[in-house]
Amino acid sequence: MPVTQYNPTTPARRGMTTQDLSEVTTRKPLKSLVKSKKQNAGRNNTGRITVRHRGGGVKRHYRLVSHKLPAGLTLTVEEIEYDPNRSARIARVKDQFGLYHYILADTSMKKGKTIATGEEAPIESSNRLPLSKIPVGTQIYAIELTAGKGAQMVRAAGARAQLMAKEGDYAQVKLPSGEVRRIRLEATASIGVVGNVQHQNVKIGSAGRNRRKGIRPSVRGVVMNAADHPHGGGDGGRHGSGKPPRTPWGQLTLGYRTRRRKSSNKLIVRSRHDAKRKKR
Repeated sequence: MPVTQYNPTTPARRGMTTQDLSEVTTRKPLKSLVKSKKQNAGRNNTGRITVRHRGGGVKRHYRLVSHKLPAGLTLTVEEIEYDPNRSARIARVKDQFGLYHYILADTSMKKGKTIATGEEAPIESSNRLPLSKIPVGTQIYAIELTAGKGAQMVRAAGARAQLMAKEGDYAQVKLPSGEVRRIRLEATASIGVVGNVQHQNVKIGSAGRNRRKGIRPSVRGVVMNAADHPHGGGDGGRHGSGKPPRTPWGQLTLGYRTRRRKSSNKLIVRSRHDAKRKKR
């Protein structure tokens, strides 16, 4: 599933690529599983901007994806759909009771495929089981952190984790970041790899395309005035920051620890930072 190249009709189009939508089987979402989504331009409930460089963009409708499916379901894939709110594709599935759900589509999902959930489900791609029933070494995605809460980890396009070991009441899972984390064996996960693997290779190509995604321009601190950023100001044209990198509010960045002391690392067997050091 390669990315699609544009013809170089303009300078921006020359390096631009887009997603391959050949696996998408329908353009219209199911109306009962869609709701309107208000753009908040990076503002919280009090109106303060908490995420900068957000605003505008095309209007999107939110798809109600089921990250918490009950056990004992037999689902049939009816359509593979594009979801503007996530990098992965979603699958429209119908259970044995005639109810429709949206779930994350993995690389093996096709129209007509049957998916099972629960402890009795066979060890096959797309099926959803507790970690206690999944063999060690299996690639998994859409993993629960807390049993019964719904999938919270490994949901992006092309993401996969690996079940490394089982000890006592916990399983050890290697996440895409390289972190090895302990998760309760009762927590569920789906077998396989999240679809749309080539998403990371798409080249935006133009500023306007980013604006349509709702991303506004960002300006470097060193080109601002001194009143607007700690890196700003100074005479004599271009220059570096001249000090350790900081946020616009003066907090140190690039290596500065922001993790709270009260939060616990007891379930992390190996940090993702340790994994990066070993690669070097």
